[in-house]
Amino acid sequence: AYKRFSELLPEEEKENARSVRIPKDRILTLPELRANPFQHRICHVFSTSEDRDDSMSFEDFLDMLSVFSDSATSEIKSHYAFRIFDFDGDGTLGKKDLENLVNCLTGQGEESRLSNAEMEQLIQNILEDSDIDKDGTINLAEFQHVVSRSPDFASSFKIVL
Repeated sequence: AYKRFSELLPEEEKENARSVRIPKDRILTLPELRANPFQHRICHVFSTSEDRDDSMSFEDFLDMLSVFSDSATSEIKSHYAFRIFDFDGDGTLGKKDLENLVNCLTGQGEESRLSNAEMEQLIQNILEDSDIDKDGTINLAEFQHVVSRSPDFASSFKIVL
């Protein structure tokens, strides 16, 4: 992990890798993140930057890798997945979060974008299946309940260096 982190640094900063922050645009050059539709959200969730620029320290990078590792529990993975999918950061997955989630998964191009009616129907279906307390949003417990019924979740929520 240290080797991969330091490879993202300019040559003159490599000896200070433990104390340097890597800009988000450099983190996103990692092949493991480059094709991930949630790459920007991943950087945002794992960055501890006080400037809110989504840069990462070596500790942030390690945290990200540990959550996406095979040894992380489903509970930890689902907690971070929830945070990644909570685009507005309000602690619930509302209709706008679900719309952003679907758009990330289907691509942003016109040819792949769902119509308004299709999007509305899909969000209604998601909420019907997931919103146990029927408040119109999915909270962390409801999300973890849904994830617990998906045997592939833990194995698909990973990054391997």
